[in-house]
Amino acid sequence: MNEKDETKCPHCGVMMKKWKTPPGSTWGTSFQWVCFNDECCYFVRGWDFMWKEQGVKASYRHRMNPETGSAGPLPAWSKDAHKDQIIEE
Repeated sequence: MNEKDETKCPHCGVMMKKWKTPPGSTWGTSFQWVCFNDECCYFVRGWDFMWKEQGVKASYRHRMNPETGSAGPLPAWSKDAHKDQIIEE
């Protein structure tokens, strides 16, 4: 698998974007790959899941650590949450 394949969201196939890791995070990298596709099924289904399971109006986006390849959710409280930390290249 090449880097282009690795940076595609496994849920929707859209290229993920570099996202600046917040200071003090435990991820240990300067950035994470994050899917910011608002139509991604992972993000869209997350709203219902979080409401039913946690009683909160939130969702999550798919994120991947570029050094380890580990992936998981990035909590999102709105469609615009975290978009101000996208690293444009």
